[in-house]
Amino acid sequence: MGPSGSGKSSLLYVLSGLKRPTSGDLSFRGSCYSKMNDKQITELRRKNFGFVFQQPWLLNWQTSLENVMMGAPVIDSSAEELADKCFHRLGIHELRMKQPSQLSGGEKQRVCVARAMMNSPAVIFADEPTASLDQRNGHMVVDLLSEYKEQGTVVIVTHDAAMLSQADRVLVMRDGCPVDWVSPAEAAAGKTYAVSQG
Repeated sequence: MGPSGSGKSSLLYVLSGLKRPTSGDLSFRGSCYSKMNDKQITELRRKNFGFVFQQPWLLNWQTSLENVMMGAPVIDSSAEELADKCFHRLGIHELRMKQPSQLSGGEKQRVCVARAMMNSPAVIFADEPTASLDQRNGHMVVDLLSEYKEQGTVVIVTHDAAMLSQADRVLVMRDGCPVDWVSPAEAAAGKTYAVSQG
């Protein structure tokens, strides 16, 4: 959590292997990013990570269902069944056969959340997943992501402390630096920490 420009999205992209760090290294389940080429990192992401970006990157010539099923390891009847469950849970089942051009911004974002869950990822990285949603739908998305903690890790980037009420821990970012870990209650209360110099 942190204000715009604090480095939240950059941290998420580095953790997920979408960006290379300028120094240091990262690893996931024993796989060191610096020892992997771009193809290997792409494969690691495809198999282990799900993504919800600020912008809903959907293919305009496909239906919502087709866009969601693209996230599945194998496109078959079980993938369609899982997609249906996600659509129902997100309150958008009636939109499954519509194309992105027929959806509102908030509806597109919920389609992206469903797609992120299709490969049962070890980690879901969500960059401001509620930015284009009203409060009710925003909480619906956060509730679904929170439920996913039963089977994997969820990393959410946000500037809205209200969306972190179900978080286990909150990392406060400021000026490109991680400042400190706080509880969701402390984040909601606006508790801040000063970055140590030296």
